[in-house]
Amino acid sequence: MGIYRNLEARFAKAGTPVIHLFGGPYVTLAGQRREVPEGSKRLLTMVALRRRRVERRHVAGILWPLGHDSRAAGNLRSALWRLRGAGIDILQTDKWSIGLSEGVAVDAQIVAEWADRLIEGTERDEDLAVSPAWIDGLDLLPGWYDDWVLIERERLRQRTLHALEALSHKLIKTGRFADAVDAAMLAVSAEPLRESAQLALIRAHVAEGNLVEARRGCRAYRDLLRRELGVDPSAELQRFLVQPNQGRPSRSRPQIPEAVR
Repeated sequence: MGIYRNLEARFAKAGTPVIHLFGGPYVTLAGQRREVPEGSKRLLTMVALRRRRVERRHVAGILWPLGHDSRAAGNLRSALWRLRGAGIDILQTDKWSIGLSEGVAVDAQIVAEWADRLIEGTERDEDLAVSPAWIDGLDLLPGWYDDWVLIERERLRQRTLHALEALSHKLIKTGRFADAVDAAMLAVSAEPLRESAQLALIRAHVAEGNLVEARRGCRAYRDLLRRELGVDPSAELQRFLVQPNQGRPSRSRPQIPEAVR
């Protein structure tokens, strides 16, 4: 996915282990895919998402809440044993806690850091690449309904949506209008009722000079809101219906050198 794929190639060359939660979980070691045993998937995922050492007792209680504490502790030991048996030795354990070994990368964390840089305005040049695969950040571990997964999925989803909107705005400033439209459309396709995403798309159309597209988008969103929620969009968005060139970058006349005036 965009910058993530570039980093993944770099990780493989350096032999860095990578935990893949999008489309997983699975692990790559020196570029070779290793499947995570079924009984160990939630353990590895929880530790990867926490990104810090967690108490063994806490992990066992969350993953195996039914039965006695000794039974949960036994299940935890079995899950750790299965990981090592599969050649996935990327957890550091002691008597009290579990954590990732130093230098292990997690794809969800890479996406979160990309989003943080865009939102905070500390992005790098490579962060401005647009890829449809960024939408993976909006659907972490589909089909998993554990409370701790739902919370992390929603957190990453919101950060990714904000990042796509920020990316569209930054691309407008650099004159990359087609890419700005693409970034905003990724956010809109993920959440059509999200007004900030719709505004980002409309502003990208306006900046490119496609005022008809901007007005069409305004009307479509207004009709969608009325149909789904029975409400109208905000005054800010409705102004684009009246003044579709709102927010369009000014194009000053070129300066003519005195020698040819």
